Formats: sequence, structure tokens, C-alpha cells
Amino acid sequence: MISEKIVQLDGIIHSKIRLAVLSILISVKHADFNYLKKTIGTSDGNLSTHLSKLEEAGYVLVKKSFKDKKPHTVYSISDKGKKSFFKYLEALDSLLHHHKK
Repeated sequence: MISEKIVQLDGIIHSKIRLAVLSILISVKHADFNYLKKTIGTSDGNLSTHLSKLEEAGYVLVKKSFKDKKPHTVYSISDKGKKSFFKYLEALDSLLHHHKK
């Protein structure tokens, strides 16, 4: 049933900003805040809010340091984040294939 498949879509991931973040992080070892902001095309506050949600869910890991006396924050996807991301893609694929039938 299609409603069961929609329920399988992870609400944490099912946001265009959070999906974009995980899509980037799944393909790189890590990315800093400015790279994510520039690549996604969002504001500091918006990205920060979405990154916090991903961090709270355990989907991303955060490493804070200083670079040239300025804060430098680097993000990477956690094992939990990878599993959840691929599960999300499988659920989406299942929805698409169900619709084609």
C-alpha cells in the first residue's frame, strides 16, 4: 500500500536542505560549513538549523576548530546517517516503482 511506503520516508531526511547536506556528505569524506552553504545555496541560519537537526539525530558528526583564528566547522556523515540515507533512498525508489505499476 502506498501510504505505508510514505511512512517509511525518514522525516529527518525529507527536507530539501537536509537531503542536500546528506547527498553531499555521502560522496565526500567531510565538508566545511562554508562549502555546504555555497553548494546548497542557503543562508547561514537556515543551514545551521538543518545541520543541528541532523546532528541531534546522529546523522552527521561535527568537528569544530579554529583556522586563522576563525571558527572552522567540518561535517561528515555518521554510520547511522549512511544507513538512514540509503534506507530513505530505498523507500523513495519503492514509492517510484509502486507508482509505475
